[in-house]
Amino acid sequence: MRKILARWLWRALALASLVLAVLGVLLPILPTVPFLLLAAWAAGKGWPALEAWLLNHAHFGPGIRRWRESGAVPRRAKWLATGMMTLSATLLALSPAPLPVKIAVPAVMAAVAIWLWRRPEA
Repeated sequence: MRKILARWLWRALALASLVLAVLGVLLPILPTVPFLLLAAWAAGKGWPALEAWLLNHAHFGPGIRRWRESGAVPRRAKWLATGMMTLSATLLALSPAPLPVKIAVPAVMAAVAIWLWRRPEA
């Protein structure tokens, strides 16, 4: 019974992550790639058919495989992510958000950018 429940929980996480990844394609404020990687990881724990589909997908599969093999992020993706974070930080600075938010969010984005640029490239 526990194995069945665990498998369904992994499937639910994989499906929820995949839905969030699809929403990320449509909404610029929601990241696509981390949710796609999470979906593939969770699918590997409880939904092998979905994992195989993601790994063999013509568009998403190569990136997921590169990430799994070496944690590699293509240079183009690094530039795109950095540009989007810069745009987001600029828009946040111009917004009526509270000052602590205007400081904390760009600081987190800067940390993510540093981490991202330290990843190997494809």
